[in-house]
Amino acid sequence: MGNRFAELAFTPTVKELQTQHGSRRSYARMEGGPTVHDRLGPDEAAFIRERDSLYMASVGETGWPYIQHRGGPRGFVRVVDPETLAFSDFTGNRQYISVGNVTKDDRVALFFMDYPNQTRLKLLGRVKLIPPDATAIMEQLAVPGYAARPERGMFIHVEGFDWNCPQHITPRFTQAQVEQAVAPLHQRIASLEAQLQRLKSGKA
Repeated sequence: MGNRFAELAFTPTVKELQTQHGSRRSYARMEGGPTVHDRLGPDEAAFIRERDSLYMASVGETGWPYIQHRGGPRGFVRVVDPETLAFSDFTGNRQYISVGNVTKDDRVALFFMDYPNQTRLKLLGRVKLIPPDATAIMEQLAVPGYAARPERGMFIHVEGFDWNCPQHITPRFTQAQVEQAVAPLHQRIASLEAQLQRLKSGKA
């Protein structure tokens, strides 16, 4: 079996292109041997729990792919077990493209991004939609203090995953991360301003 992600993603055409462009030898090492990258480990679980958004790709009945951004407070995606993720699907623009797509084809691809550390985790899985009247499950997925209304739950069975290299990921920071980084600077400025005021008043 080998690397589960490679097994799913490296189609014959992909392998042919790898051969043409000289990368096949490197990726061939991912095949064969014991099965790996089919179950989330501690590193993957910790990484996912720290994210406040993800990108989810699905394919519609016309064959067109569609990518949607999903977000919420940090940790809104729950790692139920090494093979399962779950999260509340909050009300958005009400186009229901992703929901419609996975109703016919439950396969999705997820990207979890950590822009400051230039790290991304890509995951292939199958979606099961949870109706809002499944009260017990929806309560488990609820995010305390978050005002957005969940329309359904999404459980994703992990089929395979892989980590991407940091190349071409531009570091980006959230408002909270910027505020945390500059907080010591604000404190230092306030201290210097107070010291200057004391000098001006002759109390230094």
